Amino acid sequence: MSILDLTKEHADVMLPEKYKTLSVSEMEDRIRKIKESLGDKLFIPGHHYQKNEVIQFADATGDSLQLAQICASNEQAEHIVFCGVHFMAETADILTTPNQTVYLPDMRAGCSMADMADIFQTERAWEHLQERFGDTILPLTYVNSTAAIKAFVGRNGGATVTSSNAKKIVEWAFAQKKRILFLPDQHLGRNTAYDIGVSLDHMAVWNPIANVLEYSGPDDDCEVILWKGHCSVHENFTVENIRHIRENEPDRQIIVHPECPHEVVMQSDDNGSTKYIIDQITAAAPGTKWAIGTEMNLVNRLKEEHKEQDIISLNPLMCPCLTMNRIDLPHLLWCLESIAVGAARNIIAVDSSTSAEANMALDRMLHSPRKQTLNA
Repeated sequence: MSILDLTKEHADVMLPEKYKTLSVSEMEDRIRKIKESLGDKLFIPGHHYQKNEVIQFADATGDSLQLAQICASNEQAEHIVFCGVHFMAETADILTTPNQTVYLPDMRAGCSMADMADIFQTERAWEHLQERFGDTILPLTYVNSTAAIKAFVGRNGGATVTSSNAKKIVEWAFAQKKRILFLPDQHLGRNTAYDIGVSLDHMAVWNPIANVLEYSGPDDDCEVILWKGHCSVHENFTVENIRHIRENEPDRQIIVHPECPHEVVMQSDDNGSTKYIIDQITAAAPGTKWAIGTEMNLVNRLKEEHKEQDIISLNPLMCPCLTMNRIDLPHLLWCLESIAVGAARNIIAVDSSTSAEANMALDRMLHSPRKQTLNA
């Protein structure tokens, strides 16, 4: 279900007018009081891309899967208010216990990439690809996908991947089958497969809108089928941005996220997950100069936290992730006050069947896939 459909289904998800007139200081004071009153029963994870006004109240910050795992390990928390986007809250609900409830402060906080692969498109594509290639394909999905897509991958023998472990999981997948279907981000899939030695000529793209496989080579050479999806933020970093840096500031290092287009990753000095980027900047020597190709809230936070370095965005016209930024102080306060008075709303609940199958995909990623192959 897309975020648009979800919003239509829940007519009460729109922020009440009274929260729009509160001052920042009043909202902050009320949030602090609720956190204090609920104590260990409340846990607020905040994704790296959240605004500072929200991150200041986060009990933990990190990437989506990391935060979901932290939620699962926090057995004291009855209420988990996930400051991120919809698929992240879904993953937290999948990994936590039935005694824990996961909330999303604004139900409109979605992910355009995740919405580029819905279950109906995926099942239709899978039927076509099975007819064309037979039982030679293992599906993989980026954790930036809906619970339904994770469940699809789980029941078809595949696994989830993160930007940190994508190489390891793709190598594992090729030990199982001749081909992989990589959902929903074509750029991470392409960059990862290329990194382990797969030729670009051996990669096809499945177009879910036209319902066709974009590939001109012999079928026998096709090793990777990339879903035609992308991150709306990271796709906006370009080789022109890199050319401008190289011509004007050749001493500035360029580091980007692997959700960026292949040519951008290839022309950068380094690339890696959000955590990798943070770690590289943290470890860098004072006075070093960086152009970072990732979400603007994080770039600005790194710039503020590492004033000993010269940090800019690779794309100076980049804006923050718009859907991630739907989580703000008014929505966070509304969500918390609803919990406090026993009228909780914006609950994220994945049904047990979907959760079980999605867990299969997550487990294959988390629990040493190579050992599973030996024990199979």
